[in-house]
Amino acid sequence: MRILNLRSSLLRGLSAGTAVATLATGLAACGGNSDAAGKSDGEAPGTVTVGAHSNGAAKETALKVSEVKAISAELPKTIAKKGKLVIGVGALPTGSVPLNFVGDDQKTLTGAEPDFGRLVATVLGLKPEVKNLTWENLFVGIDSGKVDTAFSNVTDTEERKKKYEFATYRQDNLGFEVPKKSTWTFDSDYRNLAGKTVSVSRGTNQEKVLLEWKAKLKKEGKDLTVKYYPDNNSVYLALNSGKIDVHFGPNPSIAYHTTHTANTPNATRSAGKFSGAGTKLQGLIAATSKKDSGLAKPVSEAINYLIKNGQYAKWLAAWNLSNEAVSTSKVNPPGLPLDNS
Repeated sequence: MRILNLRSSLLRGLSAGTAVATLATGLAACGGNSDAAGKSDGEAPGTVTVGAHSNGAAKETALKVSEVKAISAELPKTIAKKGKLVIGVGALPTGSVPLNFVGDDQKTLTGAEPDFGRLVATVLGLKPEVKNLTWENLFVGIDSGKVDTAFSNVTDTEERKKKYEFATYRQDNLGFEVPKKSTWTFDSDYRNLAGKTVSVSRGTNQEKVLLEWKAKLKKEGKDLTVKYYPDNNSVYLALNSGKIDVHFGPNPSIAYHTTHTANTPNATRSAGKFSGAGTKLQGLIAATSKKDSGLAKPVSEAINYLIKNGQYAKWLAAWNLSNEAVSTSKVNPPGLPLDNS
């Protein structure tokens, strides 16, 4: 999935959870090679710092992690020989908080995605080299071999499997946001939206989902009011003033906003989540490599090592994304089907 505000998630085979708020004011994007997220140059051996330079979007956390020889031994010889993992991030031109954006030092590409790429590279015994690209050039880079693997919120889809191989590491979720004082929760049941006024962005798959629920409720003799606003500031003014009850959007953007407002009079909270792939399939975000590159298996094993040993949970917690955790990383599991990818 790509994060891009007010764009249809159906474009280029993206999943339901694609539309996310763009960068906070004052953060600009960088191009080409980027300083690796965090403090890799100054870190002690065996340490990866996540959440650095995040401008309050994450809690900076130093994680102990080092190479696992049994896993790095499975790397393709060409990757092992060069000793580095080129990590692609499709954050140009603006990036998306909290997943990928230029940090408060105005040069470091930070965010949950490049942070996790660095963790995986360390387990593989490779030096991470982060390349910041446009979304389109991210895949061009993988195709050409200039990028080894992408950690860029890419959804596992059956269409993409024609060219790429996947190692999953996060759920692809939509989320519900309400004022902190609200007692409402989604509770995995669209019927709990009856009588509510909900905001959503036009042209997104979450709009499609919400309108389907509205139609179902109408057949049941109930109503759901859908509201549209031109930007996120307008959405949150409406939420804070009580003009809407719930905002429905991509879970990562909601995670960021709840973190950002936690200690303010306008604090909000997450009120539930819904799979970006719909009711029949849990959408999954995956590290993306060229098909038959041989990278998906060792990358997946590195992710499972991080899950088993606790660094994975601490990484998610640092970025307030714990509700997108997976219990295990899988190689090329069923993805968004061809008729919806």
